[in-house]
Amino acid sequence: VQLQASGGGLAQTGGSLTLSCSGSGGTFNSYTMGWFRQAPGKEREFVAALRSRNSGGRSYYADTVKGRFTISRDSARNTASLQMTRLTPEDTAVYYCSAGVGTILSAVRTTQGYDYWGQGTLVTVSS
Repeated sequence: VQLQASGGGLAQTGGSLTLSCSGSGGTFNSYTMGWFRQAPGKEREFVAALRSRNSGGRSYYADTVKGRFTISRDSARNTASLQMTRLTPEDTAVYYCSAGVGTILSAVRTTQGYDYWGQGTLVTVSS
């Protein structure tokens, strides 16, 4: 399975960006899809996740992005998206998309819950 993240760039505070994750080589609609981010000098942290339809299809968000970010997937196109609104400088990071096979609920918010990772796309939010 290969994942390719795109859509990063420069945004102003209060602005919006949409990240995309294109997948190939696997049964995309059976995966839990996750977005994580890593700011300079910090550990990679959970942003959002969307479980497969067979696992309930529920979405999960970090408290810091809840109400501002929305995760979605288009299984027909093997893509997952992260719509980000009301961006702040604290959202500046490299964003990684990930896919988990059989991710259990307790692991949805952890890097250990995911088997495949994209290369990351940089989001910079200016103040």
